Amino acid sequence: MTTNNETGFSMTSPETTAYSPQHNVAHWGGVWAMTLCVFALIASEFMPVSLLSPLSRDLAVSEGQAGQGIAISGALAVMTSLLITRIAGNLDRKILLLTLTLLMALSGLMVAMAPNYLTYMTGRALIGVVIGGFWSMSAAVAIRLVPTGQVPRALAIFNGGNALATVIAAPLGSYLGSVIGWRGAFFSLVPVALLALLWQGFTLPSMPVDKARQRSANLLQLLRSPLVTIGLAACGLLFMGQFTLFTYLRPFLETVTQVDVSTLSLVLLTIGVAGFIGTLIVGVVLQRGFYLTLMIIPLIMASVAGLLMVFGHQLWLVAPLLGIWGLVATAAPTGWWAWVARTFPDNAETGGGLMVAIVQLSIALGSTLGGLAFDHAGWQITFAISATLLIAAAGLALITARKESAA
Repeated sequence: MTTNNETGFSMTSPETTAYSPQHNVAHWGGVWAMTLCVFALIASEFMPVSLLSPLSRDLAVSEGQAGQGIAISGALAVMTSLLITRIAGNLDRKILLLTLTLLMALSGLMVAMAPNYLTYMTGRALIGVVIGGFWSMSAAVAIRLVPTGQVPRALAIFNGGNALATVIAAPLGSYLGSVIGWRGAFFSLVPVALLALLWQGFTLPSMPVDKARQRSANLLQLLRSPLVTIGLAACGLLFMGQFTLFTYLRPFLETVTQVDVSTLSLVLLTIGVAGFIGTLIVGVVLQRGFYLTLMIIPLIMASVAGLLMVFGHQLWLVAPLLGIWGLVATAAPTGWWAWVARTFPDNAETGGGLMVAIVQLSIALGSTLGGLAFDHAGWQITFAISATLLIAAAGLALITARKESAA
């Protein structure tokens, strides 16, 4: 059933077919090709984290300046996510995805061969454009690649590439940097991006813009709907709560749990592996209880934050608790991207762009709030703030579910 509200965009129930004329055909090869692209994209985004020291020495800048390469990619991601639909216009979405993948390869090449700081920052700006453009379109493309009931699974596969890259990007970058140098580490991403380009070229179907089905809605029109504003607020609070705690997990483990370097690596690996498993199963869970899953995930995360406040000194409890955190927190984005596909079937690109902006801003706000609390009020207050935000996210997810039922 499809309903139109006063904002002029449609909300389609999960049983309704998507707007793509290919909605009865599953292009799983295209899904896996895009997943490889996601892996290369996330690895490119976070590669500088483990290479700041040699990078800054080679380019004769401070580590803080080198770290701005991450900040500029985030800023460009927000800008691109809000503008990509307008800029792309009627361009076939397959061509747009291939162009963004080519830009990713060019970014890696520019950074690897950067003779100076300006070229390095230009390359990092390019990866920001790719991040914003790719993620804002991911839900819309998933709608067009697989049948509607399989969209959560496709998005979970996308996010699996994200989770895998998050697990190995920093340690792989550190290892490659020690073996072939930081330039070689960045250059190693170029052939991966080119492979993703070729794979997508062969497996993605043509995806022309269907003017008759894709409604024109600007951001203000979308935000007039209580369903949209409350849903986005729920998503934003989830990411704020997550990164209020997660950003400062390492100092917590080192100063409170008092782990050594090897144990720290094992705990972080546990989080990453659990997160990868979570992304593999979340699609099935969402199909069985969509909004229930969106509510339970932040409640589990809030419970973990509360238990860490009590048992933070006990490694034998901290490690499995953080494994549970990784299992649900890494899977959470899949649920909210599925919500975009569900809520904006005819405006998934605009809705996806709005979602990317909300997520990026929420991560920035959460990490900033967590840092202030960690420095001035202590780790327990930081974790309490995280738990409070996550409980609020669960409450807003419940209200979102009721708004959709009433629509």
